[in-house]
Amino acid sequence: MAPEPETLIPKHGGYEHTKSWQLADLIYDVTVRFCDRFVDKRSRTHDQMVQAARSGCQNLQEGSMDSAVSRKIEIKLTGIARGSLKELERDFKKFLQHRDLPEWPLRHPALMRFKALQCATLEQFRAWVAAESKLARKGADGHGPARTDTKGAAVAVRGGPCSSVSCAAAFPAVCAANGALSLLNLCIHLIGRQLEAQAAAFEKEGGFTERLYRVRSARRHAP
Repeated sequence: MAPEPETLIPKHGGYEHTKSWQLADLIYDVTVRFCDRFVDKRSRTHDQMVQAARSGCQNLQEGSMDSAVSRKIEIKLTGIARGSLKELERDFKKFLQHRDLPEWPLRHPALMRFKALQCATLEQFRAWVAAESKLARKGADGHGPARTDTKGAAVAVRGGPCSSVSCAAAFPAVCAANGALSLLNLCIHLIGRQLEAQAAAFEKEGGFTERLYRVRSARRHAP
């Protein structure tokens, strides 16, 4: 069976079926919810985190659609998406650091359970946070009891919206931030592999100009 002739505008889009875009879309939803709940809405950090999350999602989508006419633009937008999500990753880390809250190791029991769930929606993410918060209140499975001072009172978390609550009460923010970091780690890795594949395809096949030349040559030499 003869291969189909090359077309000037190839198949493109389909971003919604890629794992990287699905993760980026979930990260956007999680970030909006997280910032509305735990970050001062009047702060630049709130807007910057939400915009970085949106940029990651939107640039993957635009790159997928623009691949029809420019592989260079596709690669550029995919790179911008990765850069935006790296910026967001740093913001989540700084959120924890500035409030003396823990960034969990990769093999923390809660993160292992999170990865096993393979959350695909905001509702599933929120259900995981609720379940881990329940375990934390019991001091169960790696979370340990809330820290107390020498008088037995709960230790206050310094900085930001959490400054007036105990460490136990701050746990949902800790859990959500670490869950977001887990999603970001995987998404950034997948986008890196996507960039490598796009670069390899560009080196092998060229872009729109090269495809235009091949299609016009084939047309001229057609019987």
